[in-house]
Amino acid sequence: MAAPLKVCIIGSGNWGSAIAKIVGNNVQTIQKFATTVNMWVFEELVNGRKLTEILNQDHENVKYLPGYKLPENVVAIPDVKDAVRGADLLVFVVPHQFIRKLCDEIVDQVPPKALGISLIKGIDEGPEGLKLISDIIREKMKIDVSVLMGANIANEVAAEKFCETTIGSKNVQNGNLFKELLQTSNFRISVVEDADTVELCGALKNIVAVGAGFCDGLRCGDNTKAAVIRLGLMEMIAFAKLFCKGTVSETTFLESCGVADVITTCYGGRNRKIAEAFVKTGKTIEQLEQEMLNGQKLQGPQTSVEVHQILKQKKIVDKFPLFTAVYQICYEDKPVKELIACLQSHPEHM
Repeated sequence: MAAPLKVCIIGSGNWGSAIAKIVGNNVQTIQKFATTVNMWVFEELVNGRKLTEILNQDHENVKYLPGYKLPENVVAIPDVKDAVRGADLLVFVVPHQFIRKLCDEIVDQVPPKALGISLIKGIDEGPEGLKLISDIIREKMKIDVSVLMGANIANEVAAEKFCETTIGSKNVQNGNLFKELLQTSNFRISVVEDADTVELCGALKNIVAVGAGFCDGLRCGDNTKAAVIRLGLMEMIAFAKLFCKGTVSETTFLESCGVADVITTCYGGRNRKIAEAFVKTGKTIEQLEQEMLNGQKLQGPQTSVEVHQILKQKKIVDKFPLFTAVYQICYEDKPVKELIACLQSHPEHM
């Protein structure tokens, strides 16, 4: 690929906007990247104005990342085909349920040598079992795809508070190119080759966070919540070892994408927050999502559905009691108090 490399960010929610802030600033000082960054924005009206118009005139995503100015070289585009046309580097950051349709729309607009990076936290399940989001992008777009996952609450990243993250890339050269695009003094990046494990961590930790939120709603205390975090991490490792195609390195779970992301999501993320409200209010997950998330999507409960289908298919539901309990509490009316019984009889203690 010849410099300068054109960058397109596909998605403009809370996390997409925080990443756009970093990318927009970085490309102005690194010559190998084109200085204009396209950002695809799902068009909607906010206080009677188009969101793209607000972004391009006021340089702020007032709906999903209010209070933070985006660089003026980030251009909001409502048509996804126009946004990606001719882009060399694609940053995917949309809710995972939309990725197939999006790839189908843009596949003809992207050069064959383009590279992608997925910041999408979720998995898909089909007739053949587990499918990673990066695999869907890879198959549909015929491009190399890295992933970025870590302990990264978007508002804190936008506020330039120090944090770490992990890029997983089977091609380290491509991983390092995205590191150059995304790293700042307060957003420090490690690149590892164990990309599938990195990606699975990003999806599975949201299920653990729902369990942690249930704990908070039940007022179980910090010891119980720590147990949920530890047992959740053990189920994440077991799941990765069963379902990842390549070798799974346990050291990957010590990267930001692993233990750090589990901790931050179990204390600060939206999955924890909604799960706590689920216990306290008795409302459904869908109601709370509409009331509390301002149009953002919740990933934990949805991922628990996909994981449950995969575990059921393989007849190993009983080996993952925390993942299973989260699914059953969210969707099968299992009483939330029974979460504790699931922990008490966890295979880790047998």
